[in-house]
Amino acid sequence: MSQTLLKATSVAHSFDYKLFSDIDFDLQEQESIAILGRSGCGKSTLLHIFSSFIAPDEGEVHLLGHNLYGLKEEELEAIRCNDLGIIFQAHYLFKGMKAVENLEIATILSGESVEDKLLERLEIKELMNQKIGELSGGQQQRISIARVLSKKPKIIFADEPTGNLDKETGNLVMSVLLEYIQKNNAGMVLVTHDESMANLCNKRYLLENRALEAF
Repeated sequence: MSQTLLKATSVAHSFDYKLFSDIDFDLQEQESIAILGRSGCGKSTLLHIFSSFIAPDEGEVHLLGHNLYGLKEEELEAIRCNDLGIIFQAHYLFKGMKAVENLEIATILSGESVEDKLLERLEIKELMNQKIGELSGGQQQRISIARVLSKKPKIIFADEPTGNLDKETGNLVMSVLLEYIQKNNAGMVLVTHDESMANLCNKRYLLENRALEAF
């Protein structure tokens, strides 16, 4: 029986206006879920709530068996470091360092190692000794994704991870992410505008009119 990795109940949040309310959501092992919606509807905010970075105005989020926003800050940091993989459209790499050095930082913190097979699948193995500033945007994004996966996270939260990639490279990245969650009994929540990427996931949800609905 698969384990529930993430369970959100009656989540609501506002800034100057109500973004969404009464959001119920769960993520199981080996499951990938895409969340779509118009710009400004709150997709990224919802992802940040699920991934420990924004406390909701209402509701609860249980992550890997923990009541997420009842934890102390050091407990949250341990979960972020050991169990969560966050992929943003911007890659946040150290540009003055080599690609391999960026990966080594992640593995030192997690105690894991970089697998050659992962680098080969992402078609970046030959880039390891190049500095980040010498690489294209697409290459940098794939280095960033390799850095996240090298941590061996239990849940991947991905915010437009293929937004700056061409279609062929985007499909490659999605294939690698989906293979990872199957192999490692992990899960993924993907925020995207790209329906073709969303269609590769097990489930799709639309955030619209302040509500999250499966479709």
